[in-house]
Formats: sequence, structure tokens, C-alpha cells
Amino acid sequence: MSKQPKRDIPRFDTPIVETHCHLDYLDAEALDATLARSEEVGVEKIVTIAVSPGNLDTVRALAQHSPRVWGTQGIHPHEAEHYSDEVDARIRSALSSDARLVAVGEIGLDYYYDHADRAVQREVFERQLQIAVDLELPVVIHTREADDDTRAILANFSGRLPRHGVIHSFTSSLALAQYCLGEGFMLGFNGIATFKAADNVREVIAATPPQQAVLETDAPYLTPVPYRGRPNAPFYLPFIAEQVASCMGMPVEALLAQAYANSHALFFAED
Repeated sequence: MSKQPKRDIPRFDTPIVETHCHLDYLDAEALDATLARSEEVGVEKIVTIAVSPGNLDTVRALAQHSPRVWGTQGIHPHEAEHYSDEVDARIRSALSSDARLVAVGEIGLDYYYDHADRAVQREVFERQLQIAVDLELPVVIHTREADDDTRAILANFSGRLPRHGVIHSFTSSLALAQYCLGEGFMLGFNGIATFKAADNVREVIAATPPQQAVLETDAPYLTPVPYRGRPNAPFYLPFIAEQVASCMGMPVEALLAQAYANSHALFFAED
């Protein structure tokens, strides 16, 4: 990969919500420095995401670590074969009792890697959507190369998810985007939008109403240009905001204000 010219991280007047990252993947000594640097560039709140039975408690602890950090509880499709009644009960209990945990996720389907049997993925996805229905919480959904089954399962829950949710790191088809937007979901956009080969993502961004877009990094993955190749972090969100605003044809401060309002409506409606 050719070296990219580096830019200072821009600092905007409007605060930013990081709606999807994995703070537990950072080295422990890097956590506080990352949080401080993120605050310096205007990142006001961070949602760190659970993915497996092994990190449910870690994410919950991180949500207590800083007043700027919130968390989720859920099992990623890669880990679907580790789901059980006991895990289901742990997720329900944590979400019911801890106000720092704001969504069910990361849940969904991944047919690109197929780390878990597809039938098991579908069952676990549905079970966790039911948790969101029962607890009236939003969902954080991962879908990759699984458009038809994702749509079919979401159709089974149409009208039953009072808080809807976000299809994070959206890279699927425009058709799935339009279906999810019509169902009231947000779409989450990250550093992929800055990648040279991601015209499909930029097409979806351009077709997304600003009222249904949120910003994320998926850190430590998917670092945006001009820092691609380095570990990602929430403090790179301003670059993502610039790209999303450009695709939508609107000023970046206007996009940030709308994304901030969207993020609050999604995760912090009772704040």
C-alpha cells in the first residue's frame, strides 16, 4: 500500500457520538490515552460493543470506566455456536439492570466468513432480536453477504422493535439499505466510506436520509484514509464525518449535528 499524506485530525464545533467500536481490543495502557485524545477532537460519547460470551462482562466494566463510555450486550454471528440459554439469561439480566448498557448487539448474520453454521446464526439472531423486543431496546446489527436472510428475519420482526436500531458498518446492497431505512433503522457508516474501492458504500450514503445516518469507526478496524494501515480509534471520526457529509452533499457541521441527534435518539432516548 502506498503511503498516504497525513493530515491533522480536524476539530469541529459540533460534538460527535462514536456509535460502534471495540475498546476492549485496545491494550489496557492505551485506553485512557485513546479516550483523552477522542475527547480532544470532540467525541463526546462512545458506545463499545460486545461480541461474545467472553467479553460481555468486559464491555460492561468498560461502560463503568468512564462517564463518556456506554456498552452493549450481544453475541456476534461469528460466535453464534457459543450461544445458550445461560448466555441469553446473562444478556437479559445485564441489560435489565445496568443503565450504562444501551442496546442488544452486535448481532446478525455473516455468510462471508461462515465461522458458525448458518442455521445457528439465524436462530441466534432471532433470539436476540426477541430480547430487544422484550426489553424495548435498540439493536446493533451486523450483516455481511447475507442480504436475503437478514431481510427475511427483519421482516418477521417488522413492527415489533419499538426502538429499531442500526445496521452497522453498512456495506450491503442498496436494496437492503432501502428496506432497512423503510423499516426505521439507522445505517452506520465508518472508514470504509473513505476507501478507494468503496463506491458501493458511497452510493448507499448518498441515498440515505441524513436523519437515518450515524457515525462509527468499528475500531480498531477499518481505519479511514489518510491513516489507513494504523489501528483505528474513535478520534478518527472527523475524517469519516467529512466523507459522509461530502457524499450527502451537505456541510460537515450540519451532518454532525444531525448524526448527533440521531445517535441520541437511538441509544440515549431517556437521557
